[in-house]
Amino acid sequence: MCGLTGFYDLKAQRRRSEHHKIAQVMTQALYHRGPDQGDVWQDPDVPLALGHRRLSIMDLTETGRQPMESPSGRFMTVFNGEIYNVLSLRAELEAQGITFRGHSDTEVMLAGFDQWGVNLTLQKINGMFAIVLWDRRDRTLHFMRDRMGKKPLYIGWAGENLVFGSELKSLRAHPDYQTRLNKGAAALYFRYACVPAPHCIDEGVWQLPPGHSLSLKCEESAFPVSGSDLSQKMLVYWNAASVAQDAQQLLRTDQSEQDVVQEFEALLTQCVRDRMISDVPLGAFLSGGIDSSTIVALMQGLQDAPVKTYSIGFDEAGFDEASFAKKVAAHIGTDHHEMYVTQRDALDVIPSLPAMYDEPFADISAIPTALVSRFARQGVTVALSGDGGDEMLGGYNRHIEAPRLWGKLGRLPVTVRRMIAASIMAVPTAAWDKILPMRPQAGTALHKVAGLLQQDSREGVYDRLCSHWDDGAVTAQGITSPDLWTQRDEYNLQGLGFAEEMMVWDALSYLPNDILVKVDRASMDCALEVRAPLLDPRIYEYAWTLPLSYKIKQGQGKWLLRQVLQKHVPAELFERPKQGFSMPVGAWLRGDLRDWAEDLLSAQNLQKHGILKKDVVQRTWQAHLDGHGAHATQLWTILMFQSWAQKWL
Repeated sequence: MCGLTGFYDLKAQRRRSEHHKIAQVMTQALYHRGPDQGDVWQDPDVPLALGHRRLSIMDLTETGRQPMESPSGRFMTVFNGEIYNVLSLRAELEAQGITFRGHSDTEVMLAGFDQWGVNLTLQKINGMFAIVLWDRRDRTLHFMRDRMGKKPLYIGWAGENLVFGSELKSLRAHPDYQTRLNKGAAALYFRYACVPAPHCIDEGVWQLPPGHSLSLKCEESAFPVSGSDLSQKMLVYWNAASVAQDAQQLLRTDQSEQDVVQEFEALLTQCVRDRMISDVPLGAFLSGGIDSSTIVALMQGLQDAPVKTYSIGFDEAGFDEASFAKKVAAHIGTDHHEMYVTQRDALDVIPSLPAMYDEPFADISAIPTALVSRFARQGVTVALSGDGGDEMLGGYNRHIEAPRLWGKLGRLPVTVRRMIAASIMAVPTAAWDKILPMRPQAGTALHKVAGLLQQDSREGVYDRLCSHWDDGAVTAQGITSPDLWTQRDEYNLQGLGFAEEMMVWDALSYLPNDILVKVDRASMDCALEVRAPLLDPRIYEYAWTLPLSYKIKQGQGKWLLRQVLQKHVPAELFERPKQGFSMPVGAWLRGDLRDWAEDLLSAQNLQKHGILKKDVVQRTWQAHLDGHGAHATQLWTILMFQSWAQKWL
């Protein structure tokens, strides 16, 4: 795992020595991602510089050092990630007469580019990666990102320079870079609590989406004009929606449940085995939930020594999973490590979030993710996680409850639904709380239902469930979000039920833009590599060949994963209501965080960038202080934006 960066000077405005210094500064901005080594390479013939920070995982010798040249000398790369099928690729190349100096996956990948070409090699490799590949013969820059979106890659403009990197901070380190707010991306952020690819909070920069590549020929006549929209040139090489669509012709309807469970366990075990290859200490996160417990149980079955497992606990009731993790660890027989953190430990993370994420990011679980990553890093360099189980196998409440609700309400004419919604919304949340005192947060719940009633499609219901603020509700006049789902009509998801459609949309957006951003930045901030076996594309592709009943059965999600886990762990140790990895932010905002929040939400600060509706924000803040409704997550999006703006604008 590493950090990569670089730039191409379109006008060759600076001397090579200046280019070298700039590349060094950009590379140093990613030191936290790769503290073991750092190098810069410049092409002798064109104004291109590549920078790399290395976290040594495989092949700790100099033969794994980057930037790295291919055996033929044609290609030069900086690469962030891991190739999990490296052994089979290496064997295939060796059978064709290729020899290797070391055993890094980067060297194998480059030999593949030489032997098979860029496109075929990209199809062959299975891993988590962001790749920048310079073709010296064709003078073409290739950018590639893994299928599920585990590793980030930003590409944009700094004056007359094309700049790129694993994190925005490396682009911002270029002297010609100007940080300018992309208001459309900000509007998207307020809806989804993150900035979804290909958008970026900085004007003139884009994120390469999962399963995409971008190739730019570095000739004046062919190269894009500085400031042009690079997202228009990005190409899809793998798509989660297409996989789901194609799999409908391959449904496994003639296999017994027992055979499917056995087949799935064998595949998942192989994915775990592939991710246990490491030349440095390796362990796992363990929350005691279904996903992480399954991964740890399979890991323990693959090695004799106890697996090192890590969990954190909180004293706040309803937020502590450490006791569950401890019981699961004891049953499996891991070398378990737990740390109880205080409220102060959690609060101390908050000031570091803007620098950690570079863009505004408001998933509250970023705080415990940072804490558990730092704790695990004290003992290991690589940690396996259970990320992906919910998205692959129907684990979110919305996968179960939304189809039920839509099945009942969707039959009503939209005009009737909107009349009912208007009647509900006419009564303030506080009044509903008084009318229905036996139902906690009754007003907030009813207003959410009213929002769903106003939707005229399943897509609208899903979008509403994932939104924190309605589009334009909190942003200034004229600032609205671009359509995140412009490709929706291209996806032929006919034949899929509502729950399955939501799983596709989760894989396209929520997973890569929220969950995987959270894990990458929090873990790499302390140079910890996190690997997620459940996000192997083979798992995703296999899961879509199964009928929905293997995922959701009798109102319960992740049925298939539960069947695997109960072979190793008694059900009473993991069967409990889904808790999530969250924090009591609502209480904190009325307590220790109140002064910090009120400063960020002052009239002066809210009006500073001309993007927020001051009155709406301050009304919401007062309602939260008065205990009227559940506004913590909405307010957190505002606070994280304001905190980010203080740091970067």
